[in-house]
Amino acid sequence: MEDLSPRPGDLDPIETASRDEISALQLKRLKTTLEHAYRNSPHYRARFDKVGVHPGDLKTLSDLAKFPFTVKKDLRDTYPFGMFAVPREKIARIHASSGTTGKPTVVGYTQNDIAMWATCVARSIRAAGGRAGDICHVAYGYGLFTGGLGAHYGAEKLGCTVIPISGGMTERQVGLIQDFKPRIIMVTPSYMLSILDEFRRQGLDPRKSSLAVGIFGAEPWTNAMREEIQQDFDMHAVDIYGLSEVIGPGVASECVETKDGLHVWEDHFYPEIIDPETGEVLPDGELGELVFTSLTKEALPIIRYRTRDLTRLLPGTARAMRRIDKVTGRTDDMIILRGVNIFPTQIEEQLLKCSGLAPHFQIELVRAGRMDDMIVRVEAMPHAADAGARAASARELAHHVKSVVGVSTKVMVGDPDSVERSAGKARRVVDNRPKG
Repeated sequence: MEDLSPRPGDLDPIETASRDEISALQLKRLKTTLEHAYRNSPHYRARFDKVGVHPGDLKTLSDLAKFPFTVKKDLRDTYPFGMFAVPREKIARIHASSGTTGKPTVVGYTQNDIAMWATCVARSIRAAGGRAGDICHVAYGYGLFTGGLGAHYGAEKLGCTVIPISGGMTERQVGLIQDFKPRIIMVTPSYMLSILDEFRRQGLDPRKSSLAVGIFGAEPWTNAMREEIQQDFDMHAVDIYGLSEVIGPGVASECVETKDGLHVWEDHFYPEIIDPETGEVLPDGELGELVFTSLTKEALPIIRYRTRDLTRLLPGTARAMRRIDKVTGRTDDMIILRGVNIFPTQIEEQLLKCSGLAPHFQIELVRAGRMDDMIVRVEAMPHAADAGARAASARELAHHVKSVVGVSTKVMVGDPDSVERSAGKARRVVDNRPKG
């Protein structure tokens, strides 16, 4: 892989600022944001008044802990536009979640919000090793999902040539990669594995493709998966983080020269780590739930939004901004099986140790009598698809899960391509336990 470290003059001044300079800017912008939210959002005014705080109570950054959290339910309760802090006529774009677990969460953007978002994504692409003039293949989904358009506007802002293919049509994706020769691909890591499978199905060597940088987000993924993608494609695999309630992709990004955690663009987003049970703010370095407050958003300022993502805040390395460690899971997709906390990423790490198994999996939760059980559905690699090899692979994975994760599980090894695929976020857990 080529050295993609930034050249002198590539970085914005804020990326190399001192901590004091960053903190001073954050305090100034945070005061403005709280005042804007209180003055223009009835929801936030009511929430602040209920707990007896006022924007003027913020004297230092630590005073933010006095203000109430925002959670996904707040956006659903105010559906569709009840949390906006500008008149609807000032909204330039609306995005929304799928609404699969309730009403969609609706977010709005002014023209200034879109410009800020594009700037953050452009900075993220550059941090990943992208440069103006690169061809960027965007395979995130377009539409109400923020991934596709967020990546698209950021790549254009950086000066890239954008291929807006969206997700799906995997055979065509590979054909266009071969024909258009993009240097960058932006896609979910699970769908990148489907693209890898399609390269192999077509008899193509992925290491000979034009791809030099993969920017992967929208779902947790492991360093083991990073190594597999980097080895199979001879490319850099870099993490990007975001969520629609905060802005979309581009809240934080790894830097290609270190790949040691995601630098938060702290001039636009203020991070906290809290104890998910008590809500207490934890010191940097401790594992807890990630909370974000926007510093420059107009349409939907977000105050202390509980992301449900579990991670740590770490000092900056390649940039002055603090880093978030790789997200280990979410407080709301954590599986508790017979008293053991399990995250899908833990199963993925063990799966990637098994040479006879493809890196696709799905966890099924079932109940046999009074006990909950977990079935891990995987698929055999073509070279290890006979009955004996499948049985050996099943035993191997079950052993790794028992030894490392600490639970016994049944492993079902299916044919190649038998595990459900997704062009967007992978559906890792299927809960078939009886309700109630």
